[in-house]
Amino acid sequence: MLRLLNGIRILDFTTVVLGPYATQILGDLGADVIKVEPLTGDVFRYVRPGRSDSMGANFINCNRNKRSIAIDLATPAGKAAVKKLVAKADVVVHNMRPKSADKLGIGFEDLKAVKPDLVYCYASGFGQEGPNADEPAYDDTIQALCGLAYLNANANGEPRFLPTIVADKVGGLHLAISVLAGLASRNRGDAATCIEAPMYESLVSFLLVEQLAGASYQPPMGGTGYERLRSPYRKPFPTADGFVGIIPYTTTHWIRFFELIGREDMKTDKRVTDPTARSRSIDDLYAMIESATPTRTTDEWLQLLRARDIPCAAVNRLDDLFHDPHLNAVGMFNRFTHPSEGEMLSVRTPFNVTGASGAADLPAPGLSGDAREILDEAGLGDEEIEALFRDGTVAANTKAEGAQ
Repeated sequence: MLRLLNGIRILDFTTVVLGPYATQILGDLGADVIKVEPLTGDVFRYVRPGRSDSMGANFINCNRNKRSIAIDLATPAGKAAVKKLVAKADVVVHNMRPKSADKLGIGFEDLKAVKPDLVYCYASGFGQEGPNADEPAYDDTIQALCGLAYLNANANGEPRFLPTIVADKVGGLHLAISVLAGLASRNRGDAATCIEAPMYESLVSFLLVEQLAGASYQPPMGGTGYERLRSPYRKPFPTADGFVGIIPYTTTHWIRFFELIGREDMKTDKRVTDPTARSRSIDDLYAMIESATPTRTTDEWLQLLRARDIPCAAVNRLDDLFHDPHLNAVGMFNRFTHPSEGEMLSVRTPFNVTGASGAADLPAPGLSGDAREILDEAGLGDEEIEALFRDGTVAANTKAEGAQ
């Protein structure tokens, strides 16, 4: 945990992946993130695999550096307790539809009355000005809508989802950025800020950076789609014992590659020396790479290409990452003992900050495991806290079941 956001308190009403991924980033940067859960907990707690019922691996991997309190927001006492927490917070974050937030008493208008300089950020599925505003949004539906599944079509032209929840995680990055922008605005003395980071619009913005292409011009100078990325030859190339990623990009790269494979004739070919012609002929050039790569092993290609400073990479499986020399050298993987789940492996924050001090990460919390401490910090007395526990408005401090 870095200390860049020390002193910033975030009330986190998010669930599943998009929001928790965003708030974990903020927690990694030092913010005090209080995860406010329903009494049954974030539904992602129960997704398997897991050693105990309420602490699944995927939940653990996007909820470190947080504390947890479970509150029944449907009750007047629950709403009142939340407002006590808001009064001591800097930021409120959620990933529900605004109508749902209003119903629970945590809409922007309700909370800015409690905290006039509140930074309020939420990730809806769709921007509230459009006809899809009330539609539910999930990673697969957003991948389908934004064009990503189409871009990832197989050889038969059948759209496919990427085998990672990229829409959730890209949406989470946009949500984290919105929080940081809101804090910067507040530091200038601005009043309460409400920032919406819609999932659909975030993914469209993300994809169209390069895919808008010829449609960027009006009238259009061609269609959408970055042709180099859509080439059927843009892929890991087969070697004598596996696959290798090779990406000659500049004129110098291409000339060196053709020298390497003995194609001296290509060194002066306009398709190599002229960047515009090269862009139009990329299929032909990639095909030449593919015809050459089976003649050597992957390690042989990597050695030869790196000696000539031609961009290249081995094609790793997920399990290979644990043995990657670079990742091990930078300490990307950490072994730790979770208080309820036992020995575990985690992936550290990717940020490196020169001169910044750090602290040990907080493990993902048990459901409402920090309730008493959080309520005490909000200014509630012992009798008030006990009353909330007694009537079931707040789940009493619990820890996940021990590893089995």
